[in-house]
Amino acid sequence: MAAASVYPGGVRRLRPRFREGTAVAHEIADLTATVLLARYAAKTLSPVEATRAALDRIASQNGAVNAFCLVDEERALDAARASEARWMRGEPLGLVDGVPCSIKDLILTKGWPTLRGSLTISPDQPWEEDAPCVARLLAHGAVLLGKTATPEYGWKGVTDSPLTGITRNPWDLAKTPGGSSGGAAVAAALGMGALHIGTDGGGSIRIPASFTGIVGIKPTFGRVPAYPASPFGDVAHVGPMTRSVADAALMLRVIAEPDARDWQALPFPPPDYGAGLGDGVKGLRIGFSPDLGFARVDPEVAAAVEKAVAAFETLGATVAPAGIVLNDAHGIFSAHWMSGAAALGTRIPPEQLEKIDPGLKRAMAHGASLSLADYFAGAAGRARLGLTLSTAFERFDLLATPAMPIPAFAAGQETPTPGEWNWTDWSPFTYPFNLSQQPAMSVPCGFTEAGLPIGLQIVGPRLSEALVLRAAAAFETAMPVRLPPMPVG
Repeated sequence: MAAASVYPGGVRRLRPRFREGTAVAHEIADLTATVLLARYAAKTLSPVEATRAALDRIASQNGAVNAFCLVDEERALDAARASEARWMRGEPLGLVDGVPCSIKDLILTKGWPTLRGSLTISPDQPWEEDAPCVARLLAHGAVLLGKTATPEYGWKGVTDSPLTGITRNPWDLAKTPGGSSGGAAVAAALGMGALHIGTDGGGSIRIPASFTGIVGIKPTFGRVPAYPASPFGDVAHVGPMTRSVADAALMLRVIAEPDARDWQALPFPPPDYGAGLGDGVKGLRIGFSPDLGFARVDPEVAAAVEKAVAAFETLGATVAPAGIVLNDAHGIFSAHWMSGAAALGTRIPPEQLEKIDPGLKRAMAHGASLSLADYFAGAAGRARLGLTLSTAFERFDLLATPAMPIPAFAAGQETPTPGEWNWTDWSPFTYPFNLSQQPAMSVPCGFTEAGLPIGLQIVGPRLSEALVLRAAAAFETAMPVRLPPMPVG
């Protein structure tokens, strides 16, 4: 491993050597994975060039946004050279050979510390195991660049931690990118690699995807094998964060491959998510819920999402009011998630608890105050919510909602409004679908007058990732992803 500099809190960052020096390098960093792979196959671009471009982008922009908490240039370039040799022989290793990727720092990666944004984890220990999604990416030849920032243990919907500080939104550095996969979202938006692993225990892929204007999908629970199991239980998912729907489909196909360490993983093989991606939405029935029966939505967000949903009709779908009311979802989710926070607290040595993010400590204490009866009442409520949603999907094929009710707010704050307790108060559209374990995806659908991205959420029945991706791809033809102006800062 190359020489490392140690930042406050023990985060290890391996120093980049390269700087972005040409317009060509700048353009390469913005290419999607599918374009990179086509150019590798045509021998008009090398994985080494693509990896250098991604490293250049990290070197020039990460200081402003704090997306990466670890960058391993030496490992990345070694992997890129090996990939280049395979492509030159016409023998790519797998579906994403040579594509630069990042891993959220909640996910085990062999040879790199997994510090989870926490001062309570020592980096000086053996790191000898890859999580399933990392192992699958490596088996398919991906080039790992480093690890992206997360709030402590991924506990909240913004990205700052006692260990790594504040991660910022590339569209406006004064704003949060959301979380907990905020580092991955920022890396995707800024071309710091093409494919990015996120996790979502209540919205942690979709919140930052919405706030930063990228694509992010939370698959059906169990679709992507996960290990070790999240302390937040079976509301936690692993999924792709990218700059295009085609890239998300490709990445999901790779990371959904089986791993025996996840006993809850779904049967394999899943569909080829790229097949049928261009089939459009003609004839599909789409239910639209602007508020899920209880959410308050910013007028600019509401207008953009309503316009986006109307685009589905132009594309040939039938759109009708969904009529879904989930006004008890908050309490149901809290019973599950807060109990997980309390369980997490029991794993941390008492002498280390003073180092924990104060908000996480509040969540742990709240979870510890819940009784067994409270938990089982939550479980019963979850069954009712699941029934409401499964019967609703007998009336339509997909559900469309805002991904977030608000645009990004000030960086460094846990909530947009003083007095709100935590992230579940301001993310009402995401966590219900963690409870129901359905695939849910955020795609960019417009901007506020202040230039901040707005996300559209597309939800499908369980196991319908291919349909969700197909609808997202159709929408993308009407509203392609836009990238933030460069340079940031």
